[in-house]
Amino acid sequence: MRGLAGPRPRPEWTVALEQGDDEGFFGPGSAVWAVNGALPAMVAGIRALLLQTLHPGAMAGVHDWSRYRQDPMGRLDGTVRWVMTTSFGDRAAATGASAFVSRLHEHVTGSYVDADGSDQDYSANDAELLRWVHDAFTEAFLGAHLLWGGEIPGGPDQYVGEWARAAELMGVENAPTSVAELDAQMLAFTAHAKPDERVVEAVRFLRRPPLPKQLRLGYRVLFAGAAASLPRPYRRLLGLRRPWWPAITATRLLLGVVSTSLGTETPSETAARRRISRLHASQAM
Repeated sequence: MRGLAGPRPRPEWTVALEQGDDEGFFGPGSAVWAVNGALPAMVAGIRALLLQTLHPGAMAGVHDWSRYRQDPMGRLDGTVRWVMTTSFGDRAAATGASAFVSRLHEHVTGSYVDADGSDQDYSANDAELLRWVHDAFTEAFLGAHLLWGGEIPGGPDQYVGEWARAAELMGVENAPTSVAELDAQMLAFTAHAKPDERVVEAVRFLRRPPLPKQLRLGYRVLFAGAAASLPRPYRRLLGLRRPWWPAITATRLLLGVVSTSLGTETPSETAARRRISRLHASQAM
């Protein structure tokens, strides 16, 4: 995870963000750049994964198909790659990254028992299931940023509305475009949550994943911060308690240390700014 074990070599996909023919779907000054590229995203990723477990269809797909137990860092890196490419890449790269994920989802199908005890089929590319994943992501990243981040250009509604474009790239229908719509959709989804043994197993794994030793203490703080930042109804569904120690403050201090060590700009944003500077320079010639 960024910053917990010192600088890491830039992966090839980050370097590739320097290439491209436009600013992307968002660009400098956007709410998406401000939120998705900020340090609170380190906590938001954990918060999003916790929330996503509450949908029995999503949980069935993870249980049946995901390799997160065997390769948690690889699974995390794949998610980070999609988020950063969609946020900071040019339009072709963002569209291509979303299409790649959709192709991976094509074989992820199966069945599950819903909260009412009825048998249901699922597909990872089902529009309703994709909307739940998108909503949980949006809620988590916005919530973490409001707690630990800086100003959002245009405010929270602007972020929700802008990030709806990423949902469209993934085939999501009726993605929320305001905080009010997001809250209403989250409430409707969680009314059918199924916090069963699969959720317990996933939360247990997320609490203590098999990370390298040098990452464990930092991750423990981030997990506690994610759990403490969740609204109480979600914590109750997940069987989580707010830590007895000041996890919100400890997380803020840890993010401050990472910021001092590595700066506030992600390698993806740096690559995107280089691309945009090149484009502006070529237009001025």
